[in-house]
Amino acid sequence: MSETHVAAAEASAGPAPARDGGRGGLPVPARLALVGGLAAAASLCFLFLFIEGSFDFAFERRLTLFGTMVVVAFTQAVGTVVFQSITHNRILTPSIMGFDAVYILMQTLMVALFGGGVLAVTDGMPKLVTQTLLMVGFTMLLFGWLFSGRSGSLHVLLLVGVVLGLAFRSLSDFLQRLLSPAEYDVLSARLFGRLSSAEAAYLPLAGTVCLVVGVIVWRRRHRLDALLLGRDAATNLGISYKRELSVLLLLISLLIAMSTALAGPMTFFGFVTAMLAYQMAGTHRHAVVLPMAFLIGLLTLAGGQFLMEHVFYASGMLTVVIEFVGGAVFLVHLLRKGTL
Repeated sequence: MSETHVAAAEASAGPAPARDGGRGGLPVPARLALVGGLAAAASLCFLFLFIEGSFDFAFERRLTLFGTMVVVAFTQAVGTVVFQSITHNRILTPSIMGFDAVYILMQTLMVALFGGGVLAVTDGMPKLVTQTLLMVGFTMLLFGWLFSGRSGSLHVLLLVGVVLGLAFRSLSDFLQRLLSPAEYDVLSARLFGRLSSAEAAYLPLAGTVCLVVGVIVWRRRHRLDALLLGRDAATNLGISYKRELSVLLLLISLLIAMSTALAGPMTFFGFVTAMLAYQMAGTHRHAVVLPMAFLIGLLTLAGGQFLMEHVFYASGMLTVVIEFVGGAVFLVHLLRKGTL
């Protein structure tokens, strides 16, 4: 896409400059700096304040947890923003494609076939890579089947993803009813998002995936602006719509699969970060929305974990609170909007 086309896409997809910082509001750089400063302050407070006992031991644990927060904030925020851009819908999230259902089915099958102890025995890098590849492979098969012909449709893809997700969840529920109470308790602990479940050995791989995908998405930020105009307008601007859609969906699947395999399912966290990012950014331009979403996600996780540990003394409840609040916000937003 030429520079002229890029400029045209940005001019059409994004609001006027006055909306970025006008009407008495802060300009976009100031907004990014404000959210970035808050995220940095929350991160430093989480890492260094209220350390009791051995500093080295506590700091190493907190650093691992903080690294997991960075990965989860990046994967969920970027994946959700890009997904909403290509679907032209601020309600939908990547979880609609059935990623959570695939993860839950894999965990349930392992316990049903080999017993509850298999989850602890198989923990490690091979399991993380296998789970990620299986979830991405599921997405690639789905994309290849639906986009192989001329009639490939994003709406059909979403519908099939919803149906398969429901089928996987139903099968998981059936298998879970056959488990013993002890095995079900062990499995249930793995089916909720837990930031503390990640290990330090996982972070180099997860960080590398985030870096590579982040560079690819950032280089496509102008194309994402153009995709907001719709299929016909994007095609007229020189974008291969089906190819671009397939690449972006594959990147989204990799991000969400890595996040789910690393920290477990998180259904509403990405929705909340994306919604707040658009409100704080005051523009649709992805050069602003993408970093804003990541910073808001990091601020939510780091600040929330700090408050849960040192104010409410419930360090393991952060993801539960985020999912509860996110679900409530989702319902309120849906009722106000009145449509998907």
